[in-house]
Amino acid sequence: MASYSKEAISKSEMTVSNDDVAMDNSSGELVDGVVVENGLQRSLKQRHLQMIGLGGVVGASIWYGTGTALSYSGPIGALICFIVIGIDVFFVMQSLGEMSTLYPTSGAFTEMAGRFIDPAVSVALGWNYWYMWVANLMSEYNMISVVLSQWTDKVPSYGWMLIFWAIYQGISFLGVVVYGELEFWLATWKVICVLVGYLLAILVNTGAIGGDYIGFRFWKDPGPFANGINGFGQAFVLAAVYYSGTEMIAITAGESQNPKRDVPKVYMQLSNINQGKLNANEREKAIQQTIFRIVLIFLGMIFFAGIIVPSNDPDFLTAGTKSGLSPWTIALQNAGWKHASDLINVFLLTASFSAINSAIYISSRVLYSLADLGRAPAFLKRTTSKNVPIYAAILSNLMGLIALINVASGAGTAFTYILDIAGAAAFIAWGCIGITHLRFRRAWRLQGHTPEELPFRAFLYPWGAYFITVINIFLLLIQGYATFLTPWQPVAFVFSYIIVVLFVLLFVFWKFFKKTEFVNLAEVDLQHGRRDI
Repeated sequence: MASYSKEAISKSEMTVSNDDVAMDNSSGELVDGVVVENGLQRSLKQRHLQMIGLGGVVGASIWYGTGTALSYSGPIGALICFIVIGIDVFFVMQSLGEMSTLYPTSGAFTEMAGRFIDPAVSVALGWNYWYMWVANLMSEYNMISVVLSQWTDKVPSYGWMLIFWAIYQGISFLGVVVYGELEFWLATWKVICVLVGYLLAILVNTGAIGGDYIGFRFWKDPGPFANGINGFGQAFVLAAVYYSGTEMIAITAGESQNPKRDVPKVYMQLSNINQGKLNANEREKAIQQTIFRIVLIFLGMIFFAGIIVPSNDPDFLTAGTKSGLSPWTIALQNAGWKHASDLINVFLLTASFSAINSAIYISSRVLYSLADLGRAPAFLKRTTSKNVPIYAAILSNLMGLIALINVASGAGTAFTYILDIAGAAAFIAWGCIGITHLRFRRAWRLQGHTPEELPFRAFLYPWGAYFITVINIFLLLIQGYATFLTPWQPVAFVFSYIIVVLFVLLFVFWKFFKKTEFVNLAEVDLQHGRRDI
């Protein structure tokens, strides 16, 4: 009878009491004043987690992707898609917050899927989440070539990618503290850039720049929607790609100094839920943080892009273009600012710097966790003196160079294919989080525990968990709808659904290779790895 097997738990477990580094009672050892657990440093502070969760995944591609979303489904259609996915992610964060606060590990929900469903699901989900982040990495490298090619054509697109690949690889070896500090300041800068982008959009829309009042002209002509259900399906994928990464806080929990204290606070701020443990001021702060991320960043980008450029502008980055421009660049150039692209390019490059750092960090930690559990080659567990999983970081970054396909296919086509992979992987990850949460709660109840014992409780459980399970399976199935239309698009079809095939194949392979069984929830070990005892 299967329970949480030995492959899913750490081989060493040493108790360390609270001390000056603000850690809670947990397994690990103290090395030069830093807690090292399972080979990784627990050095991230609460302010690091807050800014990583707030802006760590706002990359360069969102400045282009807003134009792509408009071309897919129009200004209102794109807003609807981003609102629906925003609600989806809200409940994903609720489910994930409850589990990762209790069991913070670098493998996060990929480990918990093996603990509460089946180790074969954990293998398939872990690799799925890894190549989702690799796809995000490819997207950002692709964007770098698009941005810098606007400044000069003397360096080929692959040249820029190789140069920056080496730079980012070097930074990834500096350790989690450097990563946390970089993300804290770069995320702050990215939020400032986004706010400046909104100001520019207002000035263009009102005629303060260019002298032409636009208002909501483009909502009437070419119209609020575009491409019908086909456009919605593609825009949902795009929204999933940009919201994906919100769950990365669960991965960083494994390297947090004090996950019991810091992780619940960050989840509260990201999900806007008061569990009866926050005072009025803290509750207000939590609400502001949620509105700031979901409304001001994601929905704000889509809204402002939709009022400064028409959804049928030919300069957008789409599957049919070899290159493309950001809606802000297009709007400012239409308003008479010929060198607007220089300013926007600065925003894009700094955003890309942070997003690539995050992609390498998360993908390497997921790969490290898979190796630590015996679900990936053992050499990927090797770490440097700074406790960086060196081979996992190198392999993840190497996979980012798949973006070099843009040399042959064009940046727009590469952008679309990469988004299809990342979007489908996000739907699989979020759906599995819902299923894992439902099974965790069932095990919790079967073994005599009550929800009141949990340090963080998911809002509207079980309805939120059911919602994310159903909607993500539905979106996964319909996201490639356009590829079935006449004429049939075989290449696009493959990129839309290949992730589903890989997930199933990995699950079946591990199921038969290791002869795993579905976990018996009445017997699963609920005590190992807890951070509240």
